[in-house]
Amino acid sequence: MVSRMRPLRAVAVLSAAAVLAGCGSFSGGGDDENQPIRVGTTSAPSVLDPAGAWDGSWELYRNVYQSLLHFPGSGGTPEPDAAKSCSFTDNKSQVYRCTLREGLEFSNGNKLDAAAVKHSIERILKINSPAGPAPLLDSLDRIETTGDDTVVFHLKKPTATFPLVLATPAGSLVDPASYPADKLREGDSGGAIVGSGQYKIKKYEAGEVAELERNGKYQGSAKTRNDAVTIRYFDDSGSLVKALEDEELDLAYRGLTPDQITDLGGRSGSQSSIKVNEIVGTEIRYLVFNPEDDAVKNPAVREAVAQLIDRKALVRNVYKRTAEPLYSMVPGGITGHTNAFYDRYGEPNQRKAKSVLQAAGINEPVEFTLWYTTDRYGATTKAEFEEIQRQLNGSGLFKVEIEGRPWNEFQKAYQEGTYPVFGRGWFADFPDADNYIGPFVGENNALGIPYVDSKLTGSILPESRKESDRATAGNTLKEAQRLLARDARLIPLWQGNVHIAAYEHVAGVEWAIDASTIMRVGELHRKSSW
Repeated sequence: MVSRMRPLRAVAVLSAAAVLAGCGSFSGGGDDENQPIRVGTTSAPSVLDPAGAWDGSWELYRNVYQSLLHFPGSGGTPEPDAAKSCSFTDNKSQVYRCTLREGLEFSNGNKLDAAAVKHSIERILKINSPAGPAPLLDSLDRIETTGDDTVVFHLKKPTATFPLVLATPAGSLVDPASYPADKLREGDSGGAIVGSGQYKIKKYEAGEVAELERNGKYQGSAKTRNDAVTIRYFDDSGSLVKALEDEELDLAYRGLTPDQITDLGGRSGSQSSIKVNEIVGTEIRYLVFNPEDDAVKNPAVREAVAQLIDRKALVRNVYKRTAEPLYSMVPGGITGHTNAFYDRYGEPNQRKAKSVLQAAGINEPVEFTLWYTTDRYGATTKAEFEEIQRQLNGSGLFKVEIEGRPWNEFQKAYQEGTYPVFGRGWFADFPDADNYIGPFVGENNALGIPYVDSKLTGSILPESRKESDRATAGNTLKEAQRLLARDARLIPLWQGNVHIAAYEHVAGVEWAIDASTIMRVGELHRKSSW
């Protein structure tokens, strides 16, 4: 059966990666309460140093490294973890002060004090790894400490979202004695990892397995409901599901295809003790148009595409209704969301699209190539772009070809402005409307295509970042979403839900995904225990 869990909190989907599971066989629903919880995924960490990754590695970081703040199970507002308290000390959201809990230690027994916090954040900026999270901290001017327990962050400009950044794994705290200030830590053996989070890494084999055990030195607000978790990484969804069905895993998270979700969820209880849990998520997929490319620089072309895209057919035909149609770059469930594209374009309408093109003097089918990555967003991506191609070409107004490339080649090409139109996905860093708009606009953005608008980047975003009340900021950002719909340089397609396939003996599944889309494996436990 499919259990649709929709907690009152908004859960963002996916950051770039996932939780996984361990080895060993399992029978009879997990009678041995001392066995580790075994989680499986197709997304493995790239590196174990938090200064070196801004990707799915965060899934592991969240569980072994601590941050000053974290997202609690009840919502998307950060609360203290390593910190005892944190707050802005001015009215401009430009000076942020944190006081640490007493007696904090890293897993190796070294002291976690204000100097360690300063070291942890400053090294991310100093190392500035191309694959690291330094851009998330670009608003930071300097850090000062007072005694062992007080850290003050001075920002270059008002940035009310800074606490949200500190609550992500970009704010991971590391031991200065183990993590150099000017280079990434070498080696990926689990025993070398020094954190202060809920778990220590007992064993790690890159791309294979991470064995976690409870960190007895952890002091924070999160509860740890098990003693050990084994995370196992798979190369493909087929082997992931086979391991689950062979009872080598307790649950599988990320990497499940729509067909697998439908198949596992469609089995009756008498045939299977596996249940597919669906939790509202905020991963998004969208199209990006390069206005410097001759094929799509005319706004009428982009508006016509926006007028033709049938999102309902896309999620029905390709994603088997495991995703939801999306009509804004800000997904539903995030404060400030509005259906800006639906409000402007309505239902798919070929007549309106033709009228838009003809008014711009375009009377022949528009030709361009739609590009996608073949190895980042799952096995269904090609079918998704085939469906978009079918919709556009079926109108008679376009002649679209599709081409796929591996991620490394694809990323390099779109950042160089090679592609006229390409598809991207986004796993938000933190659950705020700004994080679905800000990264894609401005002179230098995550897409490599400048998007400067005097109102959007000159006033709306800067003003919203001064607002400490993020609900009020969300209302301001509704206007930004309307401007994005007007320009149609970014066209949202769908938002995904989080699907976790778990045996019925596993409890805590509905609370394991926090508001930043990361799994907290400490919430998982067997129903007969804890």
